[in-house]
Amino acid sequence: MYIIPAIDIIDGKCVRLTQGDYAQKKVYNENPLEVAKEFEAAGLKRLHLVDLDGAKSGHIVNYKVLESIAKNTSLTIDFGGGVKTDEDIQLAFNSGAAQITGGSIAVKNPQIFESWIKKHGDKIILGADVKDEKIATNGWLENSGIDLWEFLNDYVAKGVKYTVCTDISKDGALQGTATELYKKMILKFPSLHVIASGGVTTLQDLKDLKIAGCYGAIVGKAIYEGRIKLEELKNL
Repeated sequence: MYIIPAIDIIDGKCVRLTQGDYAQKKVYNENPLEVAKEFEAAGLKRLHLVDLDGAKSGHIVNYKVLESIAKNTSLTIDFGGGVKTDEDIQLAFNSGAAQITGGSIAVKNPQIFESWIKKHGDKIILGADVKDEKIATNGWLENSGIDLWEFLNDYVAKGVKYTVCTDISKDGALQGTATELYKKMILKFPSLHVIASGGVTTLQDLKDLKIAGCYGAIVGKAIYEGRIKLEELKNL
């Protein structure tokens, strides 16, 4: 299982929100590249980079941060937040993203998202942000009312191979992950590479996700708050 650290960007700075609430913002570092280099030095291979300004404004904002991390580290970056148009996705790939995560766009403009799946294949990750098994969109500011299982079923049929699934109720709360939800997902969709996101608090959480069969697990606040040390992740 890949351990994937997260960097969320607002105003070019590394921040974390609690349950997607922009009012509950905490700045951890003014320099995201510095943070990315620490992850790389700890032996981590991947990075989940989210442009929260982009998610809010509906177009990519912090592509320079992406460019800087891609040029100055060897991390494989998946990028999301504000990727809404063909121009946005091209900008993200040109700035160094290896994969793109699309969440709101997959709900609101399925035609364009499908065209990306056809064109870019495995480089496209379906973002499934979930509350009570319903999909949320726009940086979790809206509940779409769409059933998670129907949503996944549709996109697996259309060729999606990767999903980052975030249980919003868990995200940033440091109270454990939605392991049962991921188990159910892996059982229903064996061809899907499930990346767990939200609530990872301890090394045991990561071990449980690994046993559950997750392809990857995103870790954010637990690292920034010192609950999980980077050295400990080396052993996983």
